[in-house]
Amino acid sequence: MPGLPPMTGVPAGLADDPLTASAAARGAEAVLEEVLEAGLRRARAVDPLFARDLADRVGALVSRGGKRLRAAFAFCGWQAAGGTGDATAVLRTGAALELLQACALVHDDVMDGSLRRRGGPALHVELARGHWAAGMHGSAEAFGTSSAVLAGDLALAWADDLLTETALGTPHGGRLHEEWRAMRTEMVAGQYRDLHAQAARSSGVDEALDIATLKSALYTVARPLALGGSLAGAGDRTLDALRAAGRCAGLAFQLRDDLLGAFGDPALTGKPAGDDLRSRKLTYLLAVALRLADAAGDHQAAATLAPDADSRSDRAVERMRTAMERTGAREVVEAKIVELTAMSLRHFEGTGAPPAVRREFAALVERASGVAPRRAEEVA
Repeated sequence: MPGLPPMTGVPAGLADDPLTASAAARGAEAVLEEVLEAGLRRARAVDPLFARDLADRVGALVSRGGKRLRAAFAFCGWQAAGGTGDATAVLRTGAALELLQACALVHDDVMDGSLRRRGGPALHVELARGHWAAGMHGSAEAFGTSSAVLAGDLALAWADDLLTETALGTPHGGRLHEEWRAMRTEMVAGQYRDLHAQAARSSGVDEALDIATLKSALYTVARPLALGGSLAGAGDRTLDALRAAGRCAGLAFQLRDDLLGAFGDPALTGKPAGDDLRSRKLTYLLAVALRLADAAGDHQAAATLAPDADSRSDRAVERMRTAMERTGAREVVEAKIVELTAMSLRHFEGTGAPPAVRREFAALVERASGVAPRRAEEVA
């Protein structure tokens, strides 16, 4: 792939650092900086206006934060499958995952109408404000939305370029690309299921879990683990164990995110609390609350959480929070997270990974789910 940094060794500054999952996440970030620099150079050569308005904003979003969990999980999967030595390919795969995440965030914010992301304006909001400030013709909102879709597409193109170039440089590129291709399709399917559930006013618990799995769990943990395992030449049994562990950990991550979306502090999460409630997104938290309200005969809570209830005002959102607390849904979701975390650790043991790698994985799962490994072991 012309214009991409060459596949060299571990980035400078990490050569003497024992390559733990945390160090690998930093390594992937260093690779990401190089890839973004190359991408921005290409964008400026194509068209300066496009580069300034879109490519620079994509680069800023990618550089502005994120836990880099996907890159860390990819490295953990590589280690679990026996990966040793030069980690360049897995670091580049981690960087590609972060670019894919940027695409997902930009498009998700457009579809959800979210106003903030990572402590700043969502990309479509920033672009709309630029349109308005410049006194341009037409709808600023439509311009911002359309431009953000293109920005997300650009992040996806950069991710695909990097993954493809990495796959071509490794003997296990075929399996790597197979996992990547499956992950992209799952992401789109999950996003559509999310949109469909809102339009259909769905409220089922099983449907909520299906959406969380497709939209988040697989591409957040399961596929990154399998991508890393693929680079180490993992067999089917190891890859199956990695995917199973990742599916459970990824669901725990998404359920934690649902709780933070409803009850979290915007100063810590970087986005407003209550957006999912205001849009009545079908989360496991909402579905469980509705089921519990119906089972308890709590007609007030059921009416507040019902698909046809008005949830747009701040007051309505607060009533939904109160109803969720009263039904016990918050505690049920917390218990589910603990259960999923424990299951994830048990599946990971099935890879045969050495104790040090299992500890690395447990620490990552704790970061993702908010559940300490010792708590998970108590319910194992």
